[in-house]
Amino acid sequence: MIRYEHPLNERIRTLMRLEDLYHRAQFFAAQPAAPDHHAALLALFEITDVAARADLKTDILQELERQKQLLAPLRSNPAIETRVLESLLAEIDHASASLLAQAGRAGQHLRENEWLMTIKQRTAIPGGVCEFDLPAYHYWLNAEPEARQNDLRAWIQPFLPIHDGLAIILRLLRDNGRASRQIAYRGVFQLMLTTSKVAQLLRLTVGSDLACVPEISANKYALNIRFIGVSGMDRGTVFDRDVEFELNFCNL
Repeated sequence: MIRYEHPLNERIRTLMRLEDLYHRAQFFAAQPAAPDHHAALLALFEITDVAARADLKTDILQELERQKQLLAPLRSNPAIETRVLESLLAEIDHASASLLAQAGRAGQHLRENEWLMTIKQRTAIPGGVCEFDLPAYHYWLNAEPEARQNDLRAWIQPFLPIHDGLAIILRLLRDNGRASRQIAYRGVFQLMLTTSKVAQLLRLTVGSDLACVPEISANKYALNIRFIGVSGMDRGTVFDRDVEFELNFCNL
């Protein structure tokens, strides 16, 4: 099975982009090779750009506080496992405290590093980080892997409070969903939306043996999904077969 996720507002879209970039930065930073560390640095530059929104930290703090206010009264609910609830509330408190303790905009430590900003500017040019363009960067890429990893960890660490906060929000969002089995007849599915189906995130699960991908468009009135072929004669056109899939509406 393959799961596709489609955010339905700009805030969730930003959090999901950051989640993907954090995953890439941490994955490549953990590898030993110089090309992997270059990829990690590129991901960090992208995080800096995406997280530059002045209201991002405030949005995350407000949502964490809202979730805390919703979850705290459940302590008295006998159907709720207290240990799991208390662990989640402690996570929210820790993430909120870390964000409040962070001064300035996300990525400020990178912006203040002239050497890194020179590299960032050159990455916008195709092939712009060759050794003859940036000999100091070439020197860094030829340093011991452990030294590069230490640098990368130091550059990633100030981003972690935002990562921890958005990870909690997206986990709660994904866990709070209503799933249903659906069929896209001849590759097309339409659904009129009611107030009960308003969502912030759609999750579609499709069999991996089907050579098609969903194209999703949605507003507060309707959801339209077209499954597009990705191989053979169907490539780029509506998949002319019925497609069974699971549809999940997720909301905070």
